[in-house]
Amino acid sequence: MMESASSRPGLADLILFLGRLLLSLIFLHEGWSLAADITATIDIFVKLGLSAPVALATIALQIGAGLSVATGFLSRLGALALALFCLATALLFHTNFASQNELLHFEKDLAIAGGMFVLAASGAGAISIDRLLRKAAGMHPWLRAALS
Repeated sequence: MMESASSRPGLADLILFLGRLLLSLIFLHEGWSLAADITATIDIFVKLGLSAPVALATIALQIGAGLSVATGFLSRLGALALALFCLATALLFHTNFASQNELLHFEKDLAIAGGMFVLAASGAGAISIDRLLRKAAGMHPWLRAALS
């Protein structure tokens, strides 16, 4: 049976999928890097005045929400979480604007947060687990709304 043209992903869907992958890459890479040397990660967090549980939560957020955005599963929630994380990171750790490097990190975090807010508003698009699950029959209305 042939698919209709309207049921196949279009160029916008492919671009949205690529955008999701690119946005998630930095979080997945950083999360796995932090997890790979958990002792050093916790030491760094402690030196920044943060606790081990905050380090573990940061790793879980980066990997979990990164996978959410990459796969398009509960992507609005994952994108919103990462947008807020980027805003917090920018405002808490990158405010020494006398340093060009800190200013660059501040601006990068704001730009990524902006992309994540756009994704949270638009949703994951046609190439996503969310879309596959929305098609499932018998889904509870609140879950269908969360996947929209």
